[in-house]
Amino acid sequence: MTDLNARQDQALAARLGQYDRRVHEIDALVAQPDVAGDPARVAPLMRERGRLMHLVDPYRRWQAARQARREAEALREAEAHDPEMRSLAETEARVQADLEQRLLAQMQERLLDREEGAEATRVILEIRAGTGGDEAALFVRDLLDMYTRYADARGWQHECLSASPTNLGGFKEALLAVEGENVYRRLRFESGGHRVQRVPETEAQGRIHTSAATVAAMPEPEQLDIGIKEEDLQVDTMRASGPGGQSVNKTSSAVRMKHLPTGITVSMQDEKSQHRNRERALRILTARVWDHYESERRAKRAADRKSKVGSGDRSQRVRTYNFPQNRVTDHRIGYTAHNLDQVMQGDLEALLDALLEADRKEKLASLAPDGE
Repeated sequence: MTDLNARQDQALAARLGQYDRRVHEIDALVAQPDVAGDPARVAPLMRERGRLMHLVDPYRRWQAARQARREAEALREAEAHDPEMRSLAETEARVQADLEQRLLAQMQERLLDREEGAEATRVILEIRAGTGGDEAALFVRDLLDMYTRYADARGWQHECLSASPTNLGGFKEALLAVEGENVYRRLRFESGGHRVQRVPETEAQGRIHTSAATVAAMPEPEQLDIGIKEEDLQVDTMRASGPGGQSVNKTSSAVRMKHLPTGITVSMQDEKSQHRNRERALRILTARVWDHYESERRAKRAADRKSKVGSGDRSQRVRTYNFPQNRVTDHRIGYTAHNLDQVMQGDLEALLDALLEADRKEKLASLAPDGE
């Protein structure tokens, strides 16, 4: 995990050195009276400092351990005539070298996570039925249940923001909000096409069908993080359609929200309250707009670095769920396991660990001094 070559080591230290200098710049700015007295300027600076210190803290401790190791090695050579002092120096050098390597591994992980936005603690999973008709909609339901069970197992909070049910109990589309520690880091590789092979509930003759669904894992950023402005939004209200009892169709509770710069549109009518529909629509729109800009950035980066794990494009087939063979296969990394029954119950740990490890190796191999 810590076997970096000299070029990667230098690139890592250089990048973290830049963040360390930025922390010092922020400290100097906040110390100025005109800045310190302006909460509107201090708040974003302190948020930035907090994010950077997540990286800078192990970097500073790594620097201290490296310096201590070098001093111990120098003492070992200087005290070559004194066996006791030489032994003490060797022990200290070994202790500091071990600490140096552990901190280096921590720096690698945190830096790579930061550059992928993986520190996000909230994510929206958008699951849509693909080819396969009613069976695809049932597969969406099964994926929704799978992710919900996984969230429960990890102690994450979750909420179904929206769902479009079918007559057979499936969903044409479902949006699941999940919040918790490492949530986006663990789920970000779920984006893509998911294929299921099984005998559908709708099949009378026992034939195996192939159906598909798409998943998009979108971090749910704060509005300030992507700069959505009120003037960039077009919001329309209307009466909700479909069954709703005595009130849902008689008030203008449904909301359609459009982000003008990107053309991204979200419609929400699940709640009877216009305020709640607007709130949910804005959450989903914010995530989609962030995902739009992030996809553009990711595409530029991928032109120079072909990731084994994949881009996260929903048009890319990423995984197959074969029920007759109790097999799950992730095509991006060649991972296959015969525990599909457990996976569908939310046991995703081994699969997601394999994806994370493949991604880490790929990113480290491509780490370059220019940051690309």
